[in-house]
Parts: sequence; structure tokens; C-alpha cells
Amino acid sequence: MLKIILLTGATDGIGLETAKKLASMGHTLLLHGRNETKLNDIVKNLSALPETGIIESYICDLSNLNDVRSFAHQVMKRHQKIDVIINNAGIYKTANTITSEGYDIRFVVNTFAPYLLTQMLSPLLDKEARVVNLSSAAQSPVNLLAMEGKQELSDDDAYAKSKLAITMWSRYLGIMNKEMGPIFIAVNPGSFLASKMVKDAFGVAGNDINIGVSILVRAALDPDFSDATGKYYDNDNAAFASQHPDALDNKKCERIFKSIELTIDKLNL
Repeated sequence: MLKIILLTGATDGIGLETAKKLASMGHTLLLHGRNETKLNDIVKNLSALPETGIIESYICDLSNLNDVRSFAHQVMKRHQKIDVIINNAGIYKTANTITSEGYDIRFVVNTFAPYLLTQMLSPLLDKEARVVNLSSAAQSPVNLLAMEGKQELSDDDAYAKSKLAITMWSRYLGIMNKEMGPIFIAVNPGSFLASKMVKDAFGVAGNDINIGVSILVRAALDPDFSDATGKYYDNDNAAFASQHPDALDNKKCERIFKSIELTIDKLNL
């Protein structure tokens, strides 16, 4: 069955290759990017391929939560249902690590933006819908002061903490919504894949990016993931895995969840 799939970060790396794969399968794609020219070129090229379904483009700077709200409203005006959200977009290293509102850009893009987008689009998600959140093998205990914009972190630390934070809210909402849906799945697509992020951060070409593409497509569509809500899939080991101890601590997950909600409320400008 063909699906309506929203994919963030579709102009580079694993997002672009995933878009190509899903387009070749005929699914309706709602592709997000920050660079309008780049995104329009990708939509044009994909639309010209045989078997491609409907492809839409949405421009949004995920480091600006007002932009995220506008993005969600645009989607809701055009659609009454979404089958899958793949929160793929992420950031590791950038020249400016603090947003104009005083928050670490890694937490805003990697943690807050996907949460806000998913929550705003939740009326379009039924019980069988899936939210696939990009996690990472790099995870470390979340520093609430840093997440709330009160302490600066290094690139490595901010990225690892932001990725554990998205893993924790994935599990929390997966448990909270187990009966009513949607299905929340956190996925480590694979370490050191050949993406722009890996090249910029570590100066290496990286492993075959199709390793990550394959698991994202499976998480979005495969029946094996239909009962995976709240779970974490580690593609380095090609299996569902035990989560970081903090992600298994319900009280810590709740604190992260409440902190994210509070921060987003503060940024509701």
C-alpha cells in the first residue's frame, strides 16, 4: 500500500538517498529542506523518474521554531492524513552554535524541532502511523542546563546529548501513546555513514550510506516494525537493542519531556 511520508533533511546524505528510494516505490513524499534551490532541483529530478508518486517540497529552517510551526501549518493545509514522519534532519557541527534566542542549535534542530513538528502534526497521524526518529550510537546523559540554554557544550557533547534526548522522548511518547498510536521508533541508522555530516565532522568518506537508507525504509514501512513503539533499533548490530540506561528510566524521560515542552512554550514567540 502506498503511503504519505514526510521526510526532513531530504537534500543531503541519508535523507536524499532515502527520498530517492521511497520515490522509486511510488509513495507520496513531503520533502523538507532548508535550501530552496537545492530542494526544488531534487523534487524536479525525482518527479521525472518512472514510477514516482506525488512529491511536494517544504522549506524550513529547523533552528527557528516559528519556522517549524509555519511548516506544520503548511502541511496541515494540504493534507488530512500522514502515514509516516521520518525526522531525519540533524546537525553536528556549525560555526554558530547558539541561536538568536540563546539555545544550543544542536538541541533545537536535533531534539526540539522534530518534537514540535510531530506534535503539531499529530492530528494527522492515526494509530498505525509511524514516527521514525533519527538517533545515533553517540548518546550521553542529557544536561538539562545545556538543553535549556543555560550552559554551552562542545560539538561532540551537544550532539550526543541531543541524540539521547530524542531517543528518550521517542520512548516516552511511545509508551504514552501505546494504545492510541502513532508508533514511535528511534533508529541509529549506522555509524560513520557517507553523509555530509560525517565528512564535515570527521573528515572521512564514511561507510555505504545505503546501510542507513535500508533501515529507514524498513522502519517506515516494514510490518516487523508495527509493534516497535517506544523501541530503539541499532543498525550497527542490525537488531532492536537495549536503550541507554537513562532512556529506560521513566522519571528521567518524563523530566526530558517536560523540559522540552517548557522550552518550546518559552519559544512560542
